[in-house]
Amino acid sequence: MRRRETLGLVALLLKAGDTLAATSEASIVAVRVWPAQEYTRVTLESDKALSVKHFLVDSPHRLVIDVDGLELSPGLRELIGKVKADDPYISGVRVGQNTPTVVRIVLDLRQPVAPQIFTLAPVAAYKHRLVFDLYPKFAADPLVALANERAKPPAPPPSPAQRAEQAASAVNDALGELIQKIERPPAPAPAASAPVPPPVAAASKPAPPPAPTAEQKIDRLIIIALDPGHGGEDPGAVGPSGLREKDVVLAVAHKLRERLTTNPNIRVLMTRDADFFVPLHERVRKARRVQADLFVSIHADAFITPQARGASVFVLSDGAATSAAARWMADKENAADMVGGVNVGAATKDANVLRALLDMSTTAQIKDSLKLGGEVLGQIGKVGKLHKARVEQAGFAVLKAPDIPSILVETAFISNPEEEKKLRDPDYQDQLVDALASGIARYFAKSPPMARKRSTTM
Repeated sequence: MRRRETLGLVALLLKAGDTLAATSEASIVAVRVWPAQEYTRVTLESDKALSVKHFLVDSPHRLVIDVDGLELSPGLRELIGKVKADDPYISGVRVGQNTPTVVRIVLDLRQPVAPQIFTLAPVAAYKHRLVFDLYPKFAADPLVALANERAKPPAPPPSPAQRAEQAASAVNDALGELIQKIERPPAPAPAASAPVPPPVAAASKPAPPPAPTAEQKIDRLIIIALDPGHGGEDPGAVGPSGLREKDVVLAVAHKLRERLTTNPNIRVLMTRDADFFVPLHERVRKARRVQADLFVSIHADAFITPQARGASVFVLSDGAATSAAARWMADKENAADMVGGVNVGAATKDANVLRALLDMSTTAQIKDSLKLGGEVLGQIGKVGKLHKARVEQAGFAVLKAPDIPSILVETAFISNPEEEKKLRDPDYQDQLVDALASGIARYFAKSPPMARKRSTTM
């Protein structure tokens, strides 16, 4: 009997120890801040899941966050120093122990925000994450931003409320001056030294108008969406020496934008122009919102062995992938949302939109994408080795715009030490940019863009 009581006591002690361990405070593993004009993200990474409550305060604007099950620690205090002076949304941070088990974080804001606060389960190298996404209360329209790309900066910027009220008229006014030239042929320029022709006799017939040239056929605003992969919480693939995919593809995209916009009839939308995370569906939505003529997603491949090498070009598949490697690559890229961190609650509707877009994807879009991919692949092959000599197809989520020719370019294998070294080299990046620009130009030479009739409701 005594032995049975002893065993029971031991069991109770073990159970009590488990209970205490389960209710102990979480420890902060890391804090990160990702500032960008589009939104600022704050991430608290911990060894256990955290629960929060939050509320907004006006005059001045503040976001107050109470984190339960947490004690103030040096790791958490690092958040104060993580905020940069040029952060578009956060002007300062205060952290304190509000109650014995609740830490209060106060974010002093530069403007009204529409915060999204959510948690992420462990994935890849990350443990539990608590995420604060600070979006502007009055979001900028990418269509207006694109129209004003080369405009002179205005004097004093309007208030957020004024921007919201002016959005519709700005689309009609600013963008109208650019896009309405679609149907308007350019006026022929007179020759500098041409002599004045003699008067034509009344009986003579007027000369026939000159035949339209290839340049006249495509003389309208061309919009190209460049999509540097990954970003922010999602570094993408990492090379042997530490080069991150998200950094190198952003550098290539910036150079390609600079190269393309030397043509006055081209505007370039970048789905991200800094180091922040953009969900896959949002990349597609941005391209459709500005009625892009092309969508080019730029990546740097990786594989489990360092021997893999060479560039590849992918387009969307309306069925099975063209190879096991293409299917594996699509699955890997489609998992970017999990690593980058998507607010599942807010993304439910967006997931339905993605499924609808896949159903809308047409054979014509895939056919045009294959043409574009073929031209780009041919030019990249002149710069370095190709992993596959043909354009491959698979179910990439980021290529599901049903009305935009879309390609995904894997510039090289960043997991290969030799190719990682090339990707780091600015001169090699310039060669890649030349190849991409040449491929795009060759595509337009054979397939001039038509007048826009697509929807911009997304």
